[in-house]
Amino acid sequence: MNKNFKDFKDFPDHYWLRGPVVLTEETMDYLCLEIKSGKIISINKIIPQSQNHPVFIPIYDFSSDYYLIPGFIDLHIHGAMGFDVMDGSLEALEKISEALVKEGTTAYLATTMTDSESKISQALINIAEFKKFKNKNLNLKNLKSSGAEILGVHLEGPFISPNRMGAQNPEFIRAPEINIFKKFQDLAEGQIKLVTMAPEVPGASEFIKYLCEMGVVVSIGHSDANFLEAKKSIDSGVTHCTHLYNAMSSFHHRTPGVAVAVLGDDRVRAELIADGIHVDPNVLALTLKIKTAEQLVLVTDAMRAKCLSEGEYDLGGQKVFVKSGAARLASGVLAGSVLTLNKAFSNIQDYTGCSLKDAVKMASENPAKQLGIFDKKGSIKINKDADLVLIDKAGQIHATFCQGNLVYLRDREIER
Repeated sequence: MNKNFKDFKDFPDHYWLRGPVVLTEETMDYLCLEIKSGKIISINKIIPQSQNHPVFIPIYDFSSDYYLIPGFIDLHIHGAMGFDVMDGSLEALEKISEALVKEGTTAYLATTMTDSESKISQALINIAEFKKFKNKNLNLKNLKSSGAEILGVHLEGPFISPNRMGAQNPEFIRAPEINIFKKFQDLAEGQIKLVTMAPEVPGASEFIKYLCEMGVVVSIGHSDANFLEAKKSIDSGVTHCTHLYNAMSSFHHRTPGVAVAVLGDDRVRAELIADGIHVDPNVLALTLKIKTAEQLVLVTDAMRAKCLSEGEYDLGGQKVFVKSGAARLASGVLAGSVLTLNKAFSNIQDYTGCSLKDAVKMASENPAKQLGIFDKKGSIKINKDADLVLIDKAGQIHATFCQGNLVYLRDREIER
């Protein structure tokens, strides 16, 4: 390597990537990608000898032992590195974004949680402001542009069931109200893309209809709905399920609830927290057989303790204790996770025997499709964003590119 990319400021706008096995929509092979202005502009078996450009285009080589895959998209992430989306600060979003690229996540939904109206409002205002400055590529208070992209907001609560609140704060749970959502969406400047709600509570039917009309993805979650209530909500427009099996009516052969309704309906994509704690590995394997990789989405649901040591932390004003890879309230209730998406990506292959291609569907392709942005993200294809991850067979991330920018590099592994 004859150049120092420690701060990445001098990484070029136009370059070639060569060396690893590349997983595109059509094939998995040793390919060369040409990147320009954040987009993939050509994919070739070899780099053309005559590039027909007035200046030489840099070529960056990586090991042939690695895979180049589309960047992961986390639709459910609360925090990392001691910071949480609900902190309502620009620094928190910057630190979370910087942490996520180290696990191969190139884009995500900043996820709120059940709290006071004022705290949710502040978090939404903050996300909208953060996105505005990032879109203009401006530095605010010396913040860097080196992290994962925020695609919008996942509003998890407060419109949930008190009977299935999980680690959400019961003090602030409320029935769905269209006017409250309108206020939230105005404050977020239209950035709320996904809403987790309980469809069995009063006012839910009208609320689901409104969200669908507004183009917002409606997710069933933190719900005590019975099977028929869950099916009715899917018929009304629910197309997503928040952390399948967790914080929902139990899976029982005589009283099927939310999980059975979701498993049996291809109109719904379901989140899985594949840490081996939230869902037993055997159940993960069975779920993949039932839903297939086309209908599952890997998420982390990670909280602020991710990337940090075991100990005591805060989640929505409640004490959380992290030990042996699990985050729990004092009562023992799971309180999000400390999972990284690259670990979930490896786990789902280990637990189920699924292929690398299927794991990519669950971590990259399906989240993009769920948000309606598969024309831009979620796969490696000409004219799509160059959101790319270099990963080895063990799931270790070696490099991450967000819209063509090298934002994470492990050790000194790039050659020019």
